[in-house]
Amino acid sequence: MKRMGTLRQLSDLSHFSGAARLRELLAADPAVKVRCSPDGRHLLLLRSPGAPCPQLLVAVRGSDAELERAWPAGHPSPLDAFFLSWPARPALVLVWESGLAEVWGAGVGPGWRLLRSTELCPAGGACVVAVAVLRGRLVWCEERQAGAEGQLGPPAAFSHCVCFRTLEPNGEGGTNLGRTHVLLHHCPSFGLLASRKDLFLVPTATTWPGVGHILLTWSPGKGKVMVVAPCLGLSHCKSLNPVRGDTWDFRTLLRGLPGLLSPMKPLTVHTWAPTPQGLLLLDFRGTVSLVQTHGGTRTVGTLQEAPVGLAGSAALGTFHGTLACVLGSTLELLDMGSGQLLERKVLSTDRVHLLAPPAPGMEDEEELETRGGLRLLSALGLFRVGWEAPQGLEVPSAEDLVFEEACEYYQRRSLRGAQLTPEELKHNSTFRAPQALASILQGHVSPSTLVTTLRAELRDYRALDQLKAHLVAGDDEEAGWTELAEHEVARLLRTELMGDQLVQLNTVFQALPTAAWGAVLRALQLQPDGNGRLRSHAPPDVWKKVLGGTSAGKEPPNGILPVFELLCQCLCRLEPRWLPPFVELAQQQGGPGWGAGGPGLPLYRRALAVLGEEETRSEALELELLLGSGRPKAVLQAVGQLVQKEQWQRALEAGLALGPSSPLLRSEIFKLLLAEFARHRRLDAYLPHLRRLCPPDLTPAELLLLIRTHLPDELEPPTPFPKPGTEPPLTVGLLRALLEQTGAQGRPLGPVLSLYEDILCDPGTPPPTPPRGPMTTLQTSDHPVLEAWAPSGQGLCVTDTG
Repeated sequence: MKRMGTLRQLSDLSHFSGAARLRELLAADPAVKVRCSPDGRHLLLLRSPGAPCPQLLVAVRGSDAELERAWPAGHPSPLDAFFLSWPARPALVLVWESGLAEVWGAGVGPGWRLLRSTELCPAGGACVVAVAVLRGRLVWCEERQAGAEGQLGPPAAFSHCVCFRTLEPNGEGGTNLGRTHVLLHHCPSFGLLASRKDLFLVPTATTWPGVGHILLTWSPGKGKVMVVAPCLGLSHCKSLNPVRGDTWDFRTLLRGLPGLLSPMKPLTVHTWAPTPQGLLLLDFRGTVSLVQTHGGTRTVGTLQEAPVGLAGSAALGTFHGTLACVLGSTLELLDMGSGQLLERKVLSTDRVHLLAPPAPGMEDEEELETRGGLRLLSALGLFRVGWEAPQGLEVPSAEDLVFEEACEYYQRRSLRGAQLTPEELKHNSTFRAPQALASILQGHVSPSTLVTTLRAELRDYRALDQLKAHLVAGDDEEAGWTELAEHEVARLLRTELMGDQLVQLNTVFQALPTAAWGAVLRALQLQPDGNGRLRSHAPPDVWKKVLGGTSAGKEPPNGILPVFELLCQCLCRLEPRWLPPFVELAQQQGGPGWGAGGPGLPLYRRALAVLGEEETRSEALELELLLGSGRPKAVLQAVGQLVQKEQWQRALEAGLALGPSSPLLRSEIFKLLLAEFARHRRLDAYLPHLRRLCPPDLTPAELLLLIRTHLPDELEPPTPFPKPGTEPPLTVGLLRALLEQTGAQGRPLGPVLSLYEDILCDPGTPPPTPPRGPMTTLQTSDHPVLEAWAPSGQGLCVTDTG
């Protein structure tokens, strides 16, 4: 169904103080400047210099007194006036061409009073040509005496500079003025327009034509300035952060940006309008374009009528993706996306002003009712233009929305096939949470009870709103974004961490990994114990969310990691040495179906997957994860890698670190190292450790059989001594310690179980010496067999046994 644009009158201005004077000025002067305060309760009207009295009127909704000022002939009226976004009390600043600035405030006593007066150009000889207020900053463009160093154009064309000072409230009736910062030196005359976040420097009728096609966008929160030439489709971004002392000479800035100084005609713009999306401009052909904050320019649409000369009034504004343009007595609504004309209305007056919407968080109850549209001010009253829902479209109540949302939530968690309905939730006592929330919305819970219940949540939300306000004001943005990321991670860890919540958590970790990990550190209450390990005091519910994997059929989209993998990836980037202790701690926290000890992949395998492919992994991290996993296959794989690298000490320590509860794994590691001991002599120095690793139930026969299996093949007959340069073979002397380890400590009382156990038993005293007979010298000729073994002329002595 097609929506309908409505124009509804909100007030006839009678509830504003000084209503008669307010209507008079709006009807008499079409060129009057109209400003609206951030809370929407004050209207400021400023007439151009030389206009009849009064030149300034500030009307207030309610019974408060208005402010009315008039300056006699010979005393110039202010160049411009703006409201300040001070939450404690309403305040405004008046600026004259001479550089005089006055800050006025209300709320401390009856009426308005002057809070501070200062000179923006104390050196003298300067003239303020444009002023704007941006997030607590007073920005102005002043004309100084032209120097003789101009080279880009005539010296007088670049005799301006753009400066700013901070304006902050101080106590009940004071004002703090910061020092002057210069943004641009030697620039042309610029007009200044400000949205809530950005300042736009636009060319004027007095700007030198050679740069009349260029405009600038300064974003204090980002510390950047964007130089844009809309007619050329070019834009360049440069750093401009006055906190770090950044400043630019306009001529130097343009010389470093190729293509911007191409010969072009100046921009012919009838009306400029700053919006949250960027800067709107209406040319004399009726075309509305949008210069976005990132430098891009696009055409929004074309009006049915074009402005007639500079005398015709026009105003632009946006709401809910709709462009509103008041041109004379005609109101046109265009779709911001397609440029299609949605509605066109003829007004009863041609003197209409579009009011800026109130600042977020500063609306009162009346302003909340008008949210979602634009306000129009004329002498006839205050109006609202917006979209109205078609008749017959029923808007569900808050209670119905609660139960519908709860149905979707419970259905995702339910294992049954039947579909839940809102009626079932209303009458089933099992689902108490939506019923309690519906009771609160219906007013069944007293306000005091509700405040007591939600005090902690309200405190958190208030702190979060204050933090967002600091970010909007551009105060210490790095610390603010860090704190905001910590709040967001803490909030997400209290949710189910599925779907959009998991995507959001991945986004925060990618943007601010250090802050995100700090929030996880506090949520899991991780602390080192001094022995290179981690301990945690977090409740099991938190660990369950961290360790839970993805369920079947609900795999995350590409590039989105589950929580455990996300934490491992972040820790691997920030502090790789703490990744193995973290995985080891996580394995101790696992419960059934949590991802640790469950049917899915073990946690060390999930952590290894984050490290990348095997060819690109850090070998040290992989070894630590395998050894700390406690899984037999993983530990054996790690010991095998250590053996390949000949890190014998660490391989033996890995086996000795296993407790008595892992006898089979210790035995496998011993056999693996025993095979290396049989092949070469590089393990001889670690024989005491190998003895400690020897299984207690291993017999000498089994030990010798294992060694024999892994002895290297003999290519030549054995010799008593190794050849020079070759490795010595395994000897019985080296084996004796292991054989003693596997044999009995004393002679066994029962039958001998092994051929070698009798040999290893020490009887305590040596056996008696056998009797010897007389010695006889044998001639070598009588024993030809022995002749080959004895040198010529040498005999052998043998024992005569009879």
